[in-house]
Amino acid sequence: MDPGTGADLVALARVVARQRAEMELLRDRAATSAIVERAKGVLMAVTGCTPDAAHEELSRRARDGNRTLLEQCWLTLGALPPGGRPAAAPTAPPAQTPAAADPRGNPAAGTRELTDVLGRIGRDLVRVGSPQELAGCLLEHLGPEADADAVMLYERLPEGGLLLIGSAGIDPTLAAQWRQVPPVSGVAALDALRSGEPCWLEDVAVDRTRYLLIGEPPERWLTRVWLPVPAGEASSVAFGVLRRCGDPFDPGERELLRAVARLCAGRLRAFDSPHEDPAGAVAQTVQAVFDALPGAAILLTPLRSAAGEVEDYRIDAATPEAVDVFGRTGRSMVGKHILESYPSVAGEPLWHGYLRALETGVPFEGEPFAYQDSTGDVPVTATYSVRAAPLGEGLVVTWLRHDSTELQEQRLADVQRLGNLGWANWNLITEEISWAAQTFAVLGRKPGQRPVRLERLPDLALPEDQGALAHAIARLVADGRSFDVPFRIDTPAGPRHLRMVAEAVMAPDGSPVEVHGFVQDVTAQRSAELALVESERAMLLQRGILQAERALAARLQHALLPLPSKPVRLAGLRVEVGYLPAQAGIHVGGDWFSAVELPDFNALFVVGDVAGHGIDAVATMAQLRFTAKGMVSTGSSLTGALARLNQLLLHSRDGQITATMVLARYDPDEHVLAWAQAGHPPPLLVRRGEARFLDRPGGMLLGATAASDYESLELRLEPGDRLLLYTDGLVERPGEGLDAGFARLAEAVRAHGSGESGSLDALLASMLPDERRDDVCVLDIRMPLEDVQDAVGTADDTEV
Repeated sequence: MDPGTGADLVALARVVARQRAEMELLRDRAATSAIVERAKGVLMAVTGCTPDAAHEELSRRARDGNRTLLEQCWLTLGALPPGGRPAAAPTAPPAQTPAAADPRGNPAAGTRELTDVLGRIGRDLVRVGSPQELAGCLLEHLGPEADADAVMLYERLPEGGLLLIGSAGIDPTLAAQWRQVPPVSGVAALDALRSGEPCWLEDVAVDRTRYLLIGEPPERWLTRVWLPVPAGEASSVAFGVLRRCGDPFDPGERELLRAVARLCAGRLRAFDSPHEDPAGAVAQTVQAVFDALPGAAILLTPLRSAAGEVEDYRIDAATPEAVDVFGRTGRSMVGKHILESYPSVAGEPLWHGYLRALETGVPFEGEPFAYQDSTGDVPVTATYSVRAAPLGEGLVVTWLRHDSTELQEQRLADVQRLGNLGWANWNLITEEISWAAQTFAVLGRKPGQRPVRLERLPDLALPEDQGALAHAIARLVADGRSFDVPFRIDTPAGPRHLRMVAEAVMAPDGSPVEVHGFVQDVTAQRSAELALVESERAMLLQRGILQAERALAARLQHALLPLPSKPVRLAGLRVEVGYLPAQAGIHVGGDWFSAVELPDFNALFVVGDVAGHGIDAVATMAQLRFTAKGMVSTGSSLTGALARLNQLLLHSRDGQITATMVLARYDPDEHVLAWAQAGHPPPLLVRRGEARFLDRPGGMLLGATAASDYESLELRLEPGDRLLLYTDGLVERPGEGLDAGFARLAEAVRAHGSGESGSLDALLASMLPDERRDDVCVLDIRMPLEDVQDAVGTADDTEV
């Protein structure tokens, strides 16, 4: 470091320290002045004395109590009142008036109550820093004490009008509408200031004929009062209280409001005191510091509306090197408003960044941006980077104006940062090496380290990658052949995947004299590629396993569930079977059927659906198929067989498999079909061209619960009848209810014939979508009109 530079920094530090001490002194003085003014206001409110008399009384009490004036002011504002009596006032003390008296007739109690209220208000006014905060504080106390719903503070302007300086309980839109009032007649606040007496408005019907009433509609506040705030010979501030309550102000409320108006006088005097303007003191101190600082910086003070929203910013301090787009510098910028000079900034990201910094206290750093305006007819454009940091109630804004070279360098740095790459240059003649800052980060080296020579660069790579990188560099140096080589380096966080691209600058004789290129960190991309390859490998393996399982399940299913090539005849009935596997997915389902002639020449028809797919479903299907056939063949009833099958599923495979089933037994002598079901779709009967679904007997699906009862019903078949037993895959479609599927099935059956006409294949083709999500199994049972022995095959003792 240059010795002269160090001395300058020490001197600058002393200036900053001195200015900071002066600023703290100013703050202490401002705080002391505020407390004194508030204590004077309390005495003025309680005793009705003048400001000078209040100051003398405070000084006397401080001397009598051997206290400082500041300590005496705190006691006056606190909960422990001093022992001395205030000086006599021109008007009677509030304690002697009926308004302040206790309801039980005790004037002293009324005095204490009023004093307590004013004391609480006075203590809270210590934290009030603006007329807006004053209005909020007054509403907080006067709400419970005087039924106040809104408070407004108007200041009389030199031209005679009014300016709203504070409000509470008023929505921002209404406050903005009544922010400035011209000097016209019929304004109650102006009348109160002119007469010096409160203006009590307690009858809205009468008052609206005499005054302009705030509010839409005016009946929003039924009673209101405007009181002049005492300030010497003439009042300049009107204090308004608005109430929804329709009752007139009682004497106690009137006396309280008069006292509060006197109390506000001291607080408003503190606002007007030159020591009460901390923003001005801060601006002067900051300007003194700015005068000794290099670089471009300004202090912005927000200019707020009556609703508290930022409308503009005022420049209150600027460094000598601060320059705006029009060439103004340093102190010549002080006092200018941002929107006066730069109206197009409003609503831009920079404006919102300032607001966020004020609201959150977090410094704002913006991206480089171009700003264009015009001076006369000459457009002026400049590019800036801006930073705004909160300081008190304002913002310290620093910025950097970029020229074209700086902007290009910044863009290059941004590209390297975003692309996670850095450039490098090796001069083979002078042996000079230049690396970008990002290159050190990519190669895992500290910026303070020396760049690595080109021929030593492979030493940074993992041993297994050093050979390929060294060979590429040797070919580049020997004959100028460019390369693009991946390699890895070891870091504390694990291996890092890099990519180096380089080319040579050739001399006229064809020999390389310089090498330049870049090194890029591709760890994220490479990791994603490796993860994708591993995922694809796992998916292919899983798919192979599933396909093998499907093939095995399909072979088992075909072996266990052979399909007849044409319709067969059982117990005088024509039976046709349709089975279509699912087309979506690679699993085999558990749909199955059975049609067999029993030893007593009856026929047994079964259709079932095991939940799930794959080997387990096929195994369960086989178990149920053969067990059901065996139990019914050996004399079990249909309901008894279902009950035993239910217990079988509950006690096998951990009770995790369920199934639905319909069992039917046909007696050819009586032409009666007895049937039972377990949670299965109802059979469809087609008789004389009409299709209807049979009412289902009771029965829960198999494997669901041990407490399940099964019932059976009987149906007498007539010549020409057609009965369909099927699984749910025939009627179910995604996003559609079962009722719609049943209706579609009935319509399709009517459309494709009944009795001996109509093809099952045509019915299935019309019912099923191109992409089936579930297996479909159908038993098409028909009672012929007459024997057609040659049209169908016979089952004899074989099972379908």
